[in-house]
Amino acid sequence: MFEFLGATAATAMNSESSRSHAIFSITIETSQPDVTGEYHVKVGRLRLVDLAGSERQSKTGALGIRFKEATKINLSLSTLGNVISALVDGKSTHIPYRNSKLTRILQDSLGGNSKTVMCATVGPAGFNYDETISTLRYANRAKNIQNTSKANEDPKEALLRQFQMEIEALKKQIDDSSKGLSEADDDGEEEGEEEGLVVGASEEVANAVQSKREELDAARQEMIRLKEKLENMEKKIIVGGENLLEKSVAQEKLLEDSAKELLDRKSRQMNLNMRLQEVQAEKLDTEDKYSGLQERSGALSKKLKKLSAAILAVKEDLKDTEDEGKREIVELKQILKQTSKELKMQEVIIEHFVPDDYLELIKKNSFWNEEIGEWELR
Repeated sequence: MFEFLGATAATAMNSESSRSHAIFSITIETSQPDVTGEYHVKVGRLRLVDLAGSERQSKTGALGIRFKEATKINLSLSTLGNVISALVDGKSTHIPYRNSKLTRILQDSLGGNSKTVMCATVGPAGFNYDETISTLRYANRAKNIQNTSKANEDPKEALLRQFQMEIEALKKQIDDSSKGLSEADDDGEEEGEEEGLVVGASEEVANAVQSKREELDAARQEMIRLKEKLENMEKKIIVGGENLLEKSVAQEKLLEDSAKELLDRKSRQMNLNMRLQEVQAEKLDTEDKYSGLQERSGALSKKLKKLSAAILAVKEDLKDTEDEGKREIVELKQILKQTSKELKMQEVIIEHFVPDDYLELIKKNSFWNEEIGEWELR
């Protein structure tokens, strides 16, 4: 049982359109003993991949988040297409696996030690003719990828097993050679006794004895060579005082412990991925809110600029008014001062040159003319 983490959403073409690729991986390890009782590990992996289809914005009507998803889907499919083309070409020295997360994950499935099957999904409607042709071409390129698969076996264990088989074969050859030498020695002793008894035997018998001795020497040399080869093979297995076969068993135990730890890490990683998706969803909501705040902030900024300009204009008008008021105050003070001087002069003239009777008469017959702002006599 597993939880499908792929995202789906509605577009103008599909009410449950895939908004992400989905990959389900199963890793299987097998351990089998050989004739010596040593265990050897083989590893296999099954991947089930659901690729989201490429989209045209003009048909799907995708906007906002849906448009961003479609852009990323099309980009990853384009990178996957480039990898497939490079693998089919055979002349490319560089395969761009690292250009996207999708191709990095599927690297072993595309160009590695694997067997891959691709199912292309097309629609019968003429409206989708361009998409159908593009999908079929995509699948045709993938069909031309050629991989040679073999069992995923630890090369060190395979080499150790080969050494062990060769050592067993050498030991068997040495045992056979030892038996042959013993028989040859017995034959030599018997022939020596017979040679002493039949002095003057024919030259043919002497040649046969000599041939037997040469075969015996050759067998001894072959036995020495086999012993040296056996010692060399044992040296390959024992490096730096450490037995590689025993080390292989320890490494296998370490591998089992590592596999358990890997499962725990994968479980933690799955939980972290789920948490990451929740955080990403929160991030998208925050981005939407932030986008709205940015628009509102832009409008407020424009309004603030207008208000700032208006305030600046009012400040300039106020400053001009203050300057004008200061000038008028200065002028009024000058006029007041001059008027005060003239008034005092007139008071002096009236006091010294106009009699009191005439002064009273003038006051009675004088009135203030509002229209011209002056005193007049009736």
